[in-house]
Amino acid sequence: MRGVPEAAKLKRVLIANRGEIAVRIIRTLREMGRTSIAIFSDPDRTSLHVLLADEAYPIGPGPSRESYLDMEKVIALAKRVGADAVHPGYGFFAENAEFAQACADNGITFIGPTPHTIRALGDKLMAREAAVRAGVPIIPGSPGPCESLDEVKGFARTIGYPLMLKAAAGGGGKGMRVVRSDDELAGAWDMTRGEAKAAFGDDRVFVERFIERPRHVEAQILADATGRVAFLGERECSVQRRHQKLLEETPSPAFNEAIRKEFGEASCRVAKEVGYLSAGTVEFILDEQGRFYFLEVNTRLQVEHPVTEMVTGLDLVAEQIRVAEGLELSFGDDTPQPRGWAMEARIIAEDPARNFMPSVGRIERVRFPQGPGVRNDTYIYRGYDVPVFYDSLLAKLVVWGADREQARRRLLRALDEFVLEGPHHNIAFHSWLAAHPEFAAGNLSTGFLEQHFDPKMIKASPESTNAGLLAAALHEHAERARVTIGRREDAAQPSAWKWRGRERSGR
Repeated sequence: MRGVPEAAKLKRVLIANRGEIAVRIIRTLREMGRTSIAIFSDPDRTSLHVLLADEAYPIGPGPSRESYLDMEKVIALAKRVGADAVHPGYGFFAENAEFAQACADNGITFIGPTPHTIRALGDKLMAREAAVRAGVPIIPGSPGPCESLDEVKGFARTIGYPLMLKAAAGGGGKGMRVVRSDDELAGAWDMTRGEAKAAFGDDRVFVERFIERPRHVEAQILADATGRVAFLGERECSVQRRHQKLLEETPSPAFNEAIRKEFGEASCRVAKEVGYLSAGTVEFILDEQGRFYFLEVNTRLQVEHPVTEMVTGLDLVAEQIRVAEGLELSFGDDTPQPRGWAMEARIIAEDPARNFMPSVGRIERVRFPQGPGVRNDTYIYRGYDVPVFYDSLLAKLVVWGADREQARRRLLRALDEFVLEGPHHNIAFHSWLAAHPEFAAGNLSTGFLEQHFDPKMIKASPESTNAGLLAAALHEHAERARVTIGRREDAAQPSAWKWRGRERSGR
């Protein structure tokens, strides 16, 4: 296997993120003998990623645009502390081509795809074109953005209802709207364009045929500079609320070996078409006849990557770092074959009994489940105050079993052990889900909750209303300002309890 000179090894990695993904990256860096450098906003001063990192530095006040999304500040800090690489995690700058380019311009390795690839695949229309060139099926729809409502009506006559209006620069389930009749079209067109402009700074919208009762299935890929692209199995991500995933599993209960082979080959063709590098996810929808259609490529590590790690035994963050150093994938041509079944339940600070309203508060008590085949990815601990400024994900409970039924029962057991007091959360919801007969049978679709879930099944607490409304309002405000990157010139200073780490590094 080819290597690179020792001087090319990445030694000091700044993590441009927070929460559980920052903790997860720090742990891999520690195992690899690399220095981890955390950044933190004022509310995150006592977050677990700050406590675990070798070094930690303040980056600004609570709002993301004034801290984690202040590009000039993050780059300046990375240079000042001598970071030779940045890992973006997911969210924030993970799929920001401008940030990846700024890293390159300042001699800092961006641990992820190239700026060109991020830019090309960040636009859904360009990604669709790449899929077409690769011979991968796409959902029938407009070949480009629609310029007017009349154009949308023309496509409606051609491909029929229901339709999906989608933001060209969208992601994370935002900028998407289902339209079922002419009467709904004008209002949906205006709302989707407005939402796309507010969320992404880009109001281009295109049209696709809406697939009824689809499954959301994605391919985990890894690619190195030799041109090798490895398919590490599919993940089923169909259980969603408002187009955002709640539970993921691998493999998909809908796949057989024939579908899996075709699916993996299609995913790798898309990646090779754009010269992909590092970890990525090729997303598809699967219709009721078992046909899959390309959706998009997420040019980053996914929230649900631990389920792939559980069945393959790989550390995907370590593979990303190897690729960033110019090394080949650790397994060469011998791609690990997934073993067993894994599920991940996203433990979120929200109240399912009140339409999944976001929640905040202090963690008064927490006990994480343990035992065979159980993994917890989290950043919370007793006494930690959950901030109002960021995503409400608290932890990821991941389980492994020899088959799907063992994994499902293990998930139920682990959820029963999970104790979390303070903010409202969705642990009881996941227990309901894992016990549901249709889930147990593997009969899933993106409309599973609309079909089966009644909020009355989850007991609501009266005190959730005011706190939830406050959290929801603040979260919405942060989302609307997400693409606005603030500019602050004040120099960052190291965290007081990290001075020894700085002495060791000579900085």
